[in-house]
Amino acid sequence: MKVIEICNELTKVISPTRIYMNEPMKKYTSFKVGGNADILIKVKDVQELIHAIKIADKYYLPVTIIGNGSNILVRDNGISGIVIKIEFDKIEIDKQKDFALITAGAGVKLMKLAQELLNSGISGFEFASGIPGTIGGAVKMNAGAYGSEMKDVIVSTKCLELKKQNRPIRKDNIDDIEITNPINNIDQNTIVELDNKEQEFRYRNSVFSDKKYIVLETKIKLPYGNKEDIKAKMEEFNKSRKEKQPDLPSAGSTFKRGEDFITAKVIDDCGLKGYTIGGAQVSEKHAGFIVNTGDATAQDIIDLIDYVKKVVYEKTGKTIELEVEILGE
Repeated sequence: MKVIEICNELTKVISPTRIYMNEPMKKYTSFKVGGNADILIKVKDVQELIHAIKIADKYYLPVTIIGNGSNILVRDNGISGIVIKIEFDKIEIDKQKDFALITAGAGVKLMKLAQELLNSGISGFEFASGIPGTIGGAVKMNAGAYGSEMKDVIVSTKCLELKKQNRPIRKDNIDDIEITNPINNIDQNTIVELDNKEQEFRYRNSVFSDKKYIVLETKIKLPYGNKEDIKAKMEEFNKSRKEKQPDLPSAGSTFKRGEDFITAKVIDDCGLKGYTIGGAQVSEKHAGFIVNTGDATAQDIIDLIDYVKKVVYEKTGKTIELEVEILGE
C-alpha cells in the first residue's frame, strides 16, 4: 500500500509513535466531529516538519497544518494527504530591565503561556489566558479578547515560507499515485522572520491566512506587573467566559464580529437561539456559538451555519462571515 510506503519514509526522521494512519480528526478538534485523515503526524521540531513536507511534496500530497483544533471544523469525509499537528512547545523568557521578551513555539497553548507569565510576574497577556488555542493559531487569526489582540504584543514571528503549493489528490487514490517526477525541493522553502508590520494583522486575519507560511515561533514583548493583579484579571476574564459561553463542544465564536453590529445579538434577534439541525444547535446560552449537542455530524454544523447566514440576511440584510475554518472534503 502506498500509504505504508509513505509512513515508512516519514519514520526516517519522525518517531513511528507519532505517525497515524486513517486517524479520526474528531479526536483533534474541539467540535468533536469530522472524518479521518489519511495520515496524521505530530511534529516536535522544525527538522521533523521539513521532513514531513518534503515527503508530502515527493508524493504530491496536500498538507494541512493544525494546532489545538479549537477553531476548525473538519468535514465528514475527512482530510486527504498529510495532516501535521504542530507541537513545538518551547518557551523562553528573556527578562530585561523594563520589559520581558518571550519566545514561544507555535504549539504552545495560550493557557499554558499565560500561566508561565503569571508565575514570572509578566503582565499584558491576561486577555489570552482563556483562549483554548495555540500560539500558531492565535498568530494566524490574530486572536483576541477583552479589547486586546495578538498584534498588540507580537514583536516578530519566525515561519517557514513555502515556495510552492502541494499538489492536491483525490482522497480515494492515495494508494494509486504513480511517482514519475518527484519534486523533492524542500530547499526552496525558507525560514524567515517577519516583524509585526510584515504580518499584516487585521481582525481575525493575517498574512498567514493564505497558507504561504507556517508559523514556527513568535516573540512577544510584555511589561512586568504585580502577580496578584495579573492573577485577579485572569480570574475575572475566565469567570466571564464561563458565565457567558456554552460548555458544549464548539469552536468558539462561530461568526466574526460585524463592522457595525454585534453578530450574536443579530442572530438572537432573528429568533435563532436554540435552533437545531441534527445534533448541531445555535447555543441557547450565546447565539454566537454553534455547538455539538452530542451526536452532531460536520454536515449538521455546516447546514446550520448556512441556515443562520441565510435567515440573518433575509431578515436584516446583513451578511455574517464565518470565523471557523472548514477543512477537508
